[in-house]
Amino acid sequence: MAEYDLAVIGGGLNGVSVARDAAGRGLRVVLLEQGDLGAAASSATPRLIHGDLSALERRGLFRVRAALAEREVWLRIAPHLVRPVRFVIPDHSDERPSWLLRSGLLLYDWLAPRAGLPASQTIDVTHHPVGNALKRPFGTAFEYSDCLVDDSRLVIAIAADAAERGADIRTGARCVRAERSGIWRLVVIDRGHRRVITARALVNASGAWTASVMETVLRMKPPKLSVSRISQIVVRRLFDPEIVYVFQNSDRRLIFASPYGRDFTLIGTAGHAFRGDPAIVSMAVGEVAYLCDAANRYFRERIDPSDVIRTVSGANAVTDPASRSAKRDGTVRFDARRGKAPLLTMFGGDVTTSRLRAERAVARLAPFYPMSPRWTATAALPGGDFECSQFEAQVDAACERWRFLSEAQARRLVAAYGSRLDIVLGHAKSRADLGPAFGLELSGAEVCYLMAKEWARFPDDILSRRSKLGLTMSPGDREALAAFMAACSQGSIDSCEPATRAG
Repeated sequence: MAEYDLAVIGGGLNGVSVARDAAGRGLRVVLLEQGDLGAAASSATPRLIHGDLSALERRGLFRVRAALAEREVWLRIAPHLVRPVRFVIPDHSDERPSWLLRSGLLLYDWLAPRAGLPASQTIDVTHHPVGNALKRPFGTAFEYSDCLVDDSRLVIAIAADAAERGADIRTGARCVRAERSGIWRLVVIDRGHRRVITARALVNASGAWTASVMETVLRMKPPKLSVSRISQIVVRRLFDPEIVYVFQNSDRRLIFASPYGRDFTLIGTAGHAFRGDPAIVSMAVGEVAYLCDAANRYFRERIDPSDVIRTVSGANAVTDPASRSAKRDGTVRFDARRGKAPLLTMFGGDVTTSRLRAERAVARLAPFYPMSPRWTATAALPGGDFECSQFEAQVDAACERWRFLSEAQARRLVAAYGSRLDIVLGHAKSRADLGPAFGLELSGAEVCYLMAKEWARFPDDILSRRSKLGLTMSPGDREALAAFMAACSQGSIDSCEPATRAG
């Protein structure tokens, strides 16, 4: 008898979403990730939960409607990680005509759920705060609603929910060989130790590694696919309001400029075919210049490549690099030959439709297992058990309970942990109760929580993915954090927690 009903290779968004869905339906699940959860393409998304306005130009009405329905699901189950914001499209005389933008946004509103976000409107940017960052020629803009998401933390929250429902989440675990018969027999190097795991079914959700896993691990002919690289740049904050600018570029692509952390702006995206090692994805110089030029068509404050603080790049597999629909919806392939254990292959797709994609993938296994009905659309992710409209109330409550927090610090923590912030901060009465400080915001208590509950092993896991604090942390604080984490890893995590947190 197999140890598990389902084994998942890959801890990106697709992998953890399948693990969560399957565990919640009663299956015994193990997820194997060779590095950190969400460390590749899942941490390099445009950070949008949206219906994809540009898909209307391709007449993808059903796709947009389904994505907008998923937008409402995410607001319901992850209100701390998914935040509604207003998107602003300046009216550029050289690009799409005004009537086309107005018509498209009216259709976008009509396709959205009726109890959704505020409808679109036309604004005069010369008398509106959104115009402060724009060049003077832009007098009119179109505003509509969509959402921003913390993609890295979303992956972690989904994995945490899967673990709480019984899934075995293993990071630093690389599957090196898989033998297929009536069950799958997987040989895994788990943090330096060789282990053998058996499962009744297997999901290959290894993203850009899909083809190589098929060839070298499963020893099967890989499907025809390509690898696409998506890249963005991070610059200093260019605007104050909590909005997202949508710029029409001269090649008709839409370029997004959105808040990134508290003090930065994320501009993207640039996408191209990619060849090479998916573990080493870097942004080309030409792509940096492309995004700077696109932003400079609209922003009053000029940015040059020398102003780029960080580039964000990831690679993912797609069936057809020329088809944007393939990138958006992703691909799920099912192989269930007679006498052979089932195999699901998943790759591609965006954040918005990831839950639905996983739900449909797990449903393919229904003939092989008794399982409970679909459930992920109504169950809140960890920390998300409050209404989206109550986010500010959660921030106020955090400031009231932990009076040593500034409003900005409380907002960051609530946006990361939601209603589970009390597990992180406990009964602390002062900043000193949280242990050593790494920079102005990261505490020993938070680090211990991330290591004990969210699979963080190295400083970059915390500074680049579970938070964006690495953008402002000094080298000295980084070194202190590395030493602290090493000490915690050598002993028990509990021994690193400040004693005052207990009461």
